[in-house]
Amino acid sequence: MGRRAKAKVSLDTALTDLPTALRWREWMGRVEAVIFASREPVTRAMLAKVVGPDCNLDPLIDDIQAELRGRPYELVAVAGGWQHRTRKKFADAIRTATGAGEPGSMLSPSEMQVLLCVGYFQSITRGELGKFFGKEISRDVIGHLRRLDLIGSGPRAPQPGAPYTYVTTKAFLAQFGFDTLRDLPDMDALEDAGLLSKDRLFAGDISLTAEAIDGNGYEED
Repeated sequence: MGRRAKAKVSLDTALTDLPTALRWREWMGRVEAVIFASREPVTRAMLAKVVGPDCNLDPLIDDIQAELRGRPYELVAVAGGWQHRTRKKFADAIRTATGAGEPGSMLSPSEMQVLLCVGYFQSITRGELGKFFGKEISRDVIGHLRRLDLIGSGPRAPQPGAPYTYVTTKAFLAQFGFDTLRDLPDMDALEDAGLLSKDRLFAGDISLTAEAIDGNGYEED
């Protein structure tokens, strides 16, 4: 017997039969439900499928975020979409209960250094990374970052042999809570905060932790 075709779901997105206030509340509920049910950041295009064509998603998201104030989790823009995230001030409680590490804890110091360098100077070749650190960057380091989907292949460099360059991925943005690469902390600000020394970083003798990338080292209000 062949598989029975799935019935197509017909969703009333316009909700024209509802008063304006109730329509807005229903759209809010749908959007938050979709985001809550997804393991990955949910894009604007996906959310647009469950609301009416006249719905402005930006103020809708703002209203959801306002309702979550005071809760231990929030709705954040990350990796080109939205995702529920626990608030940073509860990180110690979560780690104590679950044993989960902080973002980047699966990386060695040298891997974190390379990842940081790719993040700030992409697209960049393995040879150029070696020049930054004054030593050859192991293929194992690159391979581990690729297996974790934190970096991927970029365009070939206009150099002899046309080597591949490396760039960060959407998984990198999601892992460290960034919406776009523009959200990366300013390197000078990290130096001023005592979280990073560019000279020591490029000399390869700094033990860099995720604190320098995630949260900029400042406490949440």
